[in-house]
Amino acid sequence: MRSQNLIRLSGAVALCALSLGAAHAATGGEPAAVVQVDVAPCLAAAAADDMDKAGSACASVIDNEKTAKADLVKALVARGALYARHDQVDRAIADDSRALQLDPTLADLFNARGELWLKKGDKPKAVQDFGAALKIDPNHEKAKANHKAMARELERIGAQMAVAGKPSFNCRSAARAVEKAICANRELADLDREIFASNARAIREARNPAEAKALQREQDEFIVRRNAGFGRPGYDLKKAMQDRLQRLNGVDG
Repeated sequence: MRSQNLIRLSGAVALCALSLGAAHAATGGEPAAVVQVDVAPCLAAAAADDMDKAGSACASVIDNEKTAKADLVKALVARGALYARHDQVDRAIADDSRALQLDPTLADLFNARGELWLKKGDKPKAVQDFGAALKIDPNHEKAKANHKAMARELERIGAQMAVAGKPSFNCRSAARAVEKAICANRELADLDREIFASNARAIREARNPAEAKALQREQDEFIVRRNAGFGRPGYDLKKAMQDRLQRLNGVDG
C-alpha cells in the first residue's frame, strides 16, 4: 500500500515538474528559439530588378513582426529603389518614408526621396529632403547639387509669383481705358509684362544702336496701335498682345 502511494506521489511530482518547466520557459526563464527572417531573397530579387520575386520576398520580410529592425530597413530601401526604377513613385516614397522613420540617419535615402518628390512636382518637400541629407552629410555631392538647383528654382518661382498678375506699368497711374483693362485682367497683365521684358531683351541683344532704335520704334508703334484700337468693333486686345509677344520671341516662341 505504501509502495503504491509512493509511486502515485512520484508521478504527480514529475508531472508538476514538467508543468513548471514549461511555464518557466514560456515566461522567459529559458530563451525560446527565435526564427530568423531571411532578408537575402528580397535584396537579391530587388538587385536583379525582378518585380515578381521581390514583391513576395520583400513582403515576407517587411510584413513579418519578427524581422529585425536593420533587416526591415534594408528590405524597405531595396523595395523602394525597385519601385522608383519602375516609376511607382508613391510606393517608393512610402517605403522610403517608413525606412527613414526607423533610421533617420540615411543621407542617401533622404536624397533619393527628394528626387522622388521632384517627380511628383512637390518642390518644397524635395528641397526639405535635400537639406536633411546635407544636414547628415554636408559633403553629399548629389544632395548638394540637387539642393542648389532647387533653391534657385524656388527663388525664380518666388520672383514670378511676386509679379504675377502685374503689368509692366504702375496700375495706380493707369489713365487709359486699355491700361485699366490690362490691370483688371491677370492674363493680360502677364502678357504686358512679358512683352515689355522680351522687348527689353531684344534691344539689349541688338547688333548696333541703329537696330536697337528700330526695335524700340516698333514697340512704340505697337503701343500706339493698341491704344487706338482698344474698344473698337472687332479689336481683340488679347490676340494683338499675343501676336506682339510671338513676334518679339520669334515664330517658335
